[in-house]
Amino acid sequence: MEQSMTNATTSEASDQVKRGLKTRHVSMIALGGCIGTGLFVASGSAISTAGPGGALVAYVAMGLMVYFLMTSLGEMATNMPISGSFAAYSAKYVDPALGFAMGWNYWFNWAITVAVDISTAALVMKFWLPGVPGWIWSAIALFLVVTINAFSVQAFGETEFWMSLIKVVTIFIFLAVGLMTIVGIMGGHATGLENFTYKKAPFVGGFPAILSVFVVAGFSFQGTELVGITAGESEDPSHSVPKAINSVFWRIILFYILAIFVIAAVLPYTSHDLLGSSASDIAISPFTLVFRRAGLAAAASVMNAVILTAVISAANSGMYASTRMLFSLSKEGYAPKLFEKTGKNGIPYPALIATTVIAALTFISSIAGPQIYMWLVAASGLTGFIAWFGIALSHLRFRRAFTLQGHKLSELKYHAKWFPLGPILALVLCIAVIVGQDPQSFFTGNWEQVLVTYMSVPLVLVLYFGYKLKKHTKLIPLKDVDVSPVHRDGTLKEDAAAREASND
Repeated sequence: MEQSMTNATTSEASDQVKRGLKTRHVSMIALGGCIGTGLFVASGSAISTAGPGGALVAYVAMGLMVYFLMTSLGEMATNMPISGSFAAYSAKYVDPALGFAMGWNYWFNWAITVAVDISTAALVMKFWLPGVPGWIWSAIALFLVVTINAFSVQAFGETEFWMSLIKVVTIFIFLAVGLMTIVGIMGGHATGLENFTYKKAPFVGGFPAILSVFVVAGFSFQGTELVGITAGESEDPSHSVPKAINSVFWRIILFYILAIFVIAAVLPYTSHDLLGSSASDIAISPFTLVFRRAGLAAAASVMNAVILTAVISAANSGMYASTRMLFSLSKEGYAPKLFEKTGKNGIPYPALIATTVIAALTFISSIAGPQIYMWLVAASGLTGFIAWFGIALSHLRFRRAFTLQGHKLSELKYHAKWFPLGPILALVLCIAVIVGQDPQSFFTGNWEQVLVTYMSVPLVLVLYFGYKLKKHTKLIPLKDVDVSPVHRDGTLKEDAAAREASND
């Protein structure tokens, strides 16, 4: 019954959202969703905690895991391109209870991430107007994000395209200025690689420190999976999704790894200005500090404006993702029917309003202080790993069922390489990071920190087992897993064939 419900509602969801995103929109949305606070603001925390070498190791390892996740997602998203894809894949290929838990987990993840980005926007504004209360800037940023998402999906895609383009161009300029600073062309003294061997560098704190930085890196990379969400509103998902996966990942790795390298080379890991060294310095971006080190005082102010654009862009993508996930949950029967309603332009307004209410939690951080920001980063970062775990598990089940039922890989529009190594590696790393995120708090009895760090884990377990007990769902046997592809209009192939036969 649960399985049939998923199949029946797939076409309905696709009929009500508009397929208005072009290939360039999909690529830039995936890129823009993960180039924001993680790179421009929180990257300094990674270097401060694990040293330059440790930060690079964490980001490289996380990048490899994200690559495998994206190829897994691409295989499923081109076969079944719908909004709210993660919940639907878990429900169809694993267990409806897992789809319920993963969907609500992902909605929570992005709703909290929107709050983090909106809160960061207020902190960035203090660079120019430190006397204005932060909640005012948070309210303005939230209004902008909601307004953009309230128009058509084409308007959202176009807005995100240009904001993401600004970020990409800025990173190239930053890398050029940073490299010239390292060799001494700018900034006077050539730093070279001296900061990589400064004091305890390059590795500070050993493996535990690297493991703790994984969640910062994970938060930075979150947003790549937006490709799966946009597939439901893409004009041509079989073309745009693979292209986005193949191009966006390498650009992200290039940007992140080189950016971390430049920051680590120009600024010593002991710098008190790096985010994480002092909560009072939370509004100071490592990018801004590098420009100042290069002697470009005016460019620092421009960089802060770019950071503001990046933060709003990331919040914009987060609002889109969480809104579409709540819409999908409602279509699948996992959320109140109210949230499946859309306007004539295909925008699910009730879901948008509900997500906006959660994002308003940003005001708490404005009142309670910057420490709330780091708590939100940790909490949303861990729920992101849980979402990735669900993607990897769903792909393992999908591919095994696909081949067991006699299908050939040539039938897939896109198939992931390195299977099953990719999703297995992703599963292992996700579990390792989740379990080993903050074991020290258990030993020291810091239960408040334990709750903040791990609160998404019991939440998902309660959702999963609660739904399982209520609906009596079971793990779907591989032979019964529905691996049917979906047309661009959202209908199953066999449904379309049946209609054609009846017409004849």
